[in-house]
Amino acid sequence: MGSHGRATTVTGLAYISGVATIELDRSKCNSCRVCLQVCPHAVFGASNGVIEIIDQDRCMECGACVLNCAEGALIVHPGTGCALAILKGWITRSEASCC
Repeated sequence: MGSHGRATTVTGLAYISGVATIELDRSKCNSCRVCLQVCPHAVFGASNGVIEIIDQDRCMECGACVLNCAEGALIVHPGTGCALAILKGWITRSEASCC
């Protein structure tokens, strides 16, 4: 985490276009901005105080946003994103296929 308790954001990264499964249920979102703080790849943004997914293709499905959303407004179905490939690579000692 950075010096102000925020995750370091890595910008300019996109993975396989159109496969990330992240979903935001606006009816549950209270715009607390925690997702903005914990997402390492700047998937989220805020416009006029309303949280939105601004670049779904940056999502690596790590689940940090889901785990930190007290309202349950975020859903991710891991398995297509980069984080899973990296973890499988570590476990099997093979190279990740998507990063």
